[in-house]
Amino acid sequence: MVKKIKSQVKPKRQTIPKERSQKLLAKVPEEHIFWCYGGTTFRDLKEMAEGLVAMSDDVFAYHVNSEKNDFYNWVRDVIEDNELANALLRAASRLQAAECVATRITLLNRK
Repeated sequence: MVKKIKSQVKPKRQTIPKERSQKLLAKVPEEHIFWCYGGTTFRDLKEMAEGLVAMSDDVFAYHVNSEKNDFYNWVRDVIEDNELANALLRAASRLQAAECVATRITLLNRK
């Protein structure tokens, strides 16, 4: 009989350099602010997380549908956070998207 041996190796916690974390959490230049349908704006990830929680499902559906995903595009192209962008691509609702952003903010603030 063969015994299974549990791995003693713990998964490595992702570490992000402080400078990179600060850049990802910073406010974007005025010309790159995200404008939501209805007038709400996001200047950084914190505002995005709060905005996703507060917005209606209709506003979310305007920005995320079978033809486009504006939140994914903004995070990928403006914030330049591919990990968060890919998580947003998989989010099926505004609350899941908000949770993705909040989780990422928590990770980036661990310094």
